[in-house]
Amino acid sequence: MSSTIHANRLARVRAELKAQGLDGFVVPISDEHMSEYVGDYAQRMAWLTGFGGSAGTAAVLPEKAAVFVDGRYTVQVRDQVDGALFDYVGVPQSSVAEWLGANISAGQKVGYDPWLHSIDWARGLEKALAAKGASLVAVDANPLDAAWDDQPVPSAAVVTVHDAALAGQAATQKREIIADWLKANGLDTTVMTALDSIAWTFNIRGTDVSHTPVGLAFALLHADATADLFIAPEKMTDAVRAHLGNSVRIHDRDAFEAALADLKDRRVAVDPDRAVAAIFTALEGAGAKIARHRDPAVLPKAIKNDAELSGTRAAHVRDGVAVSRFLKWMEEVAPQGGLDELGAAAKLREFRDANGALRDLSFDTISAAGPNGALPHYKVDETTNRAIETGTLYLVDSGGQYDDGTTDITRTIAIGAPSAEMRRRFTQVLKGHIALATARFPKGTRGSQLDILARQYLWADGVDYAHGTGHGVGSYLAVHEGPQRIAKPAGGQAGTEEPLHAGMILSNEPGYYKAGHFGIRIENLVVVVPVRIDGAEEDMLGFETITFAPIARDLVETALLSPAEADWLDAYHAEVFAKLAPGLSADDRAWLEAACAPLDRTPAALAA
Repeated sequence: MSSTIHANRLARVRAELKAQGLDGFVVPISDEHMSEYVGDYAQRMAWLTGFGGSAGTAAVLPEKAAVFVDGRYTVQVRDQVDGALFDYVGVPQSSVAEWLGANISAGQKVGYDPWLHSIDWARGLEKALAAKGASLVAVDANPLDAAWDDQPVPSAAVVTVHDAALAGQAATQKREIIADWLKANGLDTTVMTALDSIAWTFNIRGTDVSHTPVGLAFALLHADATADLFIAPEKMTDAVRAHLGNSVRIHDRDAFEAALADLKDRRVAVDPDRAVAAIFTALEGAGAKIARHRDPAVLPKAIKNDAELSGTRAAHVRDGVAVSRFLKWMEEVAPQGGLDELGAAAKLREFRDANGALRDLSFDTISAAGPNGALPHYKVDETTNRAIETGTLYLVDSGGQYDDGTTDITRTIAIGAPSAEMRRRFTQVLKGHIALATARFPKGTRGSQLDILARQYLWADGVDYAHGTGHGVGSYLAVHEGPQRIAKPAGGQAGTEEPLHAGMILSNEPGYYKAGHFGIRIENLVVVVPVRIDGAEEDMLGFETITFAPIARDLVETALLSPAEADWLDAYHAEVFAKLAPGLSADDRAWLEAACAPLDRTPAALAA
């Protein structure tokens, strides 16, 4: 998009700030639910700056503006955002508060939308600005909305019932569990704002956010197991009303803020990581007694029941058939030339659509050729689209949303003959992947304690990767789901200190990225499962791999694998073939059999 367009938008925002008596404004990628992925109507930072990532913030002052992104987006932000209009600021090395503090003057007023930020963020920035003699002002009307004349409206799509046979638990049971939690903690009500928590609790799904099957809503759940659901009336159907029953009172979504004012003297649980500042302000104004607690749906949502696990296993087999067909197609077509990243991503979507069960992708496919593969969160578009050329690596990270599960898989393949460096790094990543897949650990172990298993072989060569090793995954819900996470403990990353529980689903995705050259990632999803060990003195856990698709054997330097690692890969490929072959044509099945053949461990092969 032309930089002139964003210059005009920035000028309109500054004019609106002046009209509101403000000297600055902070623009996050967020919505009223603190979502990771937001609907089109809430893409304010993208509209203002052109930045298309999923995490970041912008700040606007009369004479300066800046965008704040982490290391995942260092290259992307420079490609998409005009440096003549916005400073590029990396976080966490710097912060919005530090930049504003260095560029603002005493007496100036910085605005923020209290429906888009957490209460702790707002109080922290308020304190930082006060130290400079400036002030933070909560606006009643977001100035970007006034300047954005063709802003989309929130989705009006209806919500649907998520079958209890797939959910494994009725919505009434879930509300009763939350009600028991409220009573045990001496509370009357909990405010629920996270869209996936609401979808899970009420066994409903929607299409209001791309790739995440949720509907825009707020909820209040009470200690008597009743609830108030705030949702646009046009999104409701008779079937959904009947499913929710008389114990769930339905209100217009716009009535939510007023309902908070009715909670005077009530003991109300609010999650400060998921509820925006405006909710705290409304409750404080009403005289409610606020208790900070994590959303009570978060942990039970993360610990999948037997029905959810059965469903996700079925979804992964179905998805694995599609991915394997795609890998075969790539092997045949890519070396001929003429294929690009967009074409490959479209073909993979075509294979997934062919199974007849796909609801949506679970995120925008990362289809990355050559140097673009070195960008872990790369997103292909018409301007970045790159040809897939012989002599390069191609990385594809993708997933699907099915009624019975959510998938996320990454495979890296060589187009033509790979270099020795490519094979070495790929094998180191594979060794780390296997080390995590085969880990055994006592109950209570946290993700931060396991992360080193996946990095150790790269570290031995003095290299690393900058992203986490594993994230939680929902059940026909968010592809990134907390609270669990496998990552380095440094930096206070949310979830790394969360104990792992049997039933949790996580990704196992170590990688390596050589800037300007290639990227490597191998990702399967795993389930935390109990493990029996003869003579064990503690309750032990491990991982069950549930993603099935071939791992590129031509990128494996077999001599670097231990016998146990080679055995794991051979056993994994045998399971891949056993599970996927029944869903493939004879031609595709023959290809899969070759792709899943045991490694060549002859002395000549090991010496090569």
